[in-house]
Amino acid sequence: MESRSLGIAVLYGVIAIFVFAILSSLVFSLLLAYTSVQESSLKYVVTTVSFLSLFIGGFITGKNGKQKGWLIGGATGLIYSIIIFLFQYLGHDSLFSSEQIIYHTCYILTAMMGAILGVNMSSTKSRN
Repeated sequence: MESRSLGIAVLYGVIAIFVFAILSSLVFSLLLAYTSVQESSLKYVVTTVSFLSLFIGGFITGKNGKQKGWLIGGATGLIYSIIIFLFQYLGHDSLFSSEQIIYHTCYILTAMMGAILGVNMSSTKSRN
């Protein structure tokens, strides 16, 4: 039963990541379409939002999983990276570049940090 609840926690985290990514993509596309903002000026903002969405997704995973934050956070980040890789490989017929490998490694680590924090935040509330 424990692995099922951890799997569901990971699923919630991955869904949260994609929901946050879709909403931020909508905001950025509207900004680019209806303002004079250039795509090159949003590069660092988009990168920051990407890391933030992975952290939030990891936090949600840790909050729901309540244990093994590094493991379920790593699984959340890894599943996200695999989905992105499959989309890129199957949809665009290209592999990850070395820069993308570094980004996705950092994404996995960020999701792990979020999940560790989420586990610790949930355990302090249950003690009180």
